[in-house]
Amino acid sequence: MKKYLLKRIIGGLLSIVAVVAIVMILIYSLMDRKQIFKGDPMYSKKQSNEKVTYMYSRWEAYGYVDMVYYADYMMELLRDGTITQEEFDNTTYPRNGKITKDLTKEYIQKFKDTYTAKGYTVIELPADMMSGGKKLKTGGAAKLFVYRDIPVTTRLVKYFKSLFFFDSIHYVPEEDDIGERKLTFTLHDPLNATYAEDGTVISKKFSPAIIGNGTRSKYLLYFDKEFPYIHQNFLTLRLGTSYAGEDGVDIWESMTTSQGTYSMKSVTYPSGLTEKSADNLHTATYQKDSLESNMVYKGRFTDDYTITQTYKKGMSRVGYSFVIGILATILAYSLGLPFGIWMALRKDKLVDKIGTAYNIFILAVPSLAYIFMFKAIGMSRFNLPQFDMDFTGKQAKLMYILPIISLALPSVAGLMKWLRRYMVDQMNSDYVKFARSGGLSEGEIFRKHILKNAMIPIIHGIPGSVLGAMVGAIITERVYAVPGAGNLLTDAINNYDNGVIVGITLFYATLSVVGLLLGDILMAVADPRISFDTKER
Repeated sequence: MKKYLLKRIIGGLLSIVAVVAIVMILIYSLMDRKQIFKGDPMYSKKQSNEKVTYMYSRWEAYGYVDMVYYADYMMELLRDGTITQEEFDNTTYPRNGKITKDLTKEYIQKFKDTYTAKGYTVIELPADMMSGGKKLKTGGAAKLFVYRDIPVTTRLVKYFKSLFFFDSIHYVPEEDDIGERKLTFTLHDPLNATYAEDGTVISKKFSPAIIGNGTRSKYLLYFDKEFPYIHQNFLTLRLGTSYAGEDGVDIWESMTTSQGTYSMKSVTYPSGLTEKSADNLHTATYQKDSLESNMVYKGRFTDDYTITQTYKKGMSRVGYSFVIGILATILAYSLGLPFGIWMALRKDKLVDKIGTAYNIFILAVPSLAYIFMFKAIGMSRFNLPQFDMDFTGKQAKLMYILPIISLALPSVAGLMKWLRRYMVDQMNSDYVKFARSGGLSEGEIFRKHILKNAMIPIIHGIPGSVLGAMVGAIITERVYAVPGAGNLLTDAINNYDNGVIVGITLFYATLSVVGLLLGDILMAVADPRISFDTKER
């Protein structure tokens, strides 16, 4: 069993890498990269040199190319001591004078030769360009750069290397004056203490936390009242950055961050100021000089850990998808298994014919059609509400009914069909006839043999169904306006949001592999006769 699991894990990991690589090839090699500008209003406003530099900079952000500006090259030479500050100023932003021009030409040629030898292509824009009858001036630092398409292997390795971010006290740059870099463990989280109106601590609460200085996140471990109640920021998953949707936001953060209107409550800031706010101080991250650059932080924070997430009334995308998906799964198994058994026990009877007709209906009618039909019936006849994140009380519970039913119906049909088939196959097996001849009752044969053996393939699909609930249902969520994870992939494809496409592909592939692996384990637990070990003959 151990060898089998090890092989399955290794095979699963290789499959995940292969799937991500194929998607990257499709996106970055076969798709027209200019399509990313179709919905970009900034691109249409740019002219001449600005348009060219903007185009290549966006390609770099999306992961198509690696870009190096001449100014960046000169800055690197300045850092390593190859040139002086005066030489940097004169050659990066040229001035009049033959010596300066000659020196500039020399370094420009070195820049071109260095990167051309590495396979880069030089883009040298003219100092000014004509547009609409007007001469447009451009900055010297922006008109010369090199670029190179990133190979798939390089992109793949870079993506998986940056997939996990481990926070440490060395995250903040050395030149930033932040005091002593350290991790502090406390049994009494100051954010969970009770404060008086003047900001003094009335009582401390037992609430373990690890607080960092020099780290990206101030709180690396903390407890609160939000599920799953214990949170960590030591390790952060980075699936891929969105540029077309939420510009600069990682897809994992987008999937797991709460949505809806702000949830205001009394918050005591590190300075002692208490006010109504939606800030979640436990999520504070570092931003240099934020106290001086933004007046809103003054009087609230005492350091540069000022960027916080906010409390909102709704759940995250994954949260909505998982709640609806898991309830639909429970409903499907609660109905599908008993009806499947009933159909098998009453083979060719009325109940079997009704179940078969239902299966034919689900297979024959497009899912979009019956989902819209159930939506119309549910909203008009039963006054069931459309999905809304801001609903509370009874409405908040009722809005789940239609999506859950629509999502469960196809699964009910599948479970009925396959369990009936497996049970009928078992009923006609020789061991059942032998058991009858041995004097076992029909009830004993059914419980101990037929049902047990027929359920094994069904059991294999349970983990996949549970994990698949996190993915969401594209059609169902779109029809009922559910703010879940199901819409993310289609939106990303429509917007050519490459980082999101790759990240969601990895997420889906990982859930599929884990679901199959857990299905094998559960199947072996349910039936000890199943062994995945290879026996020598």
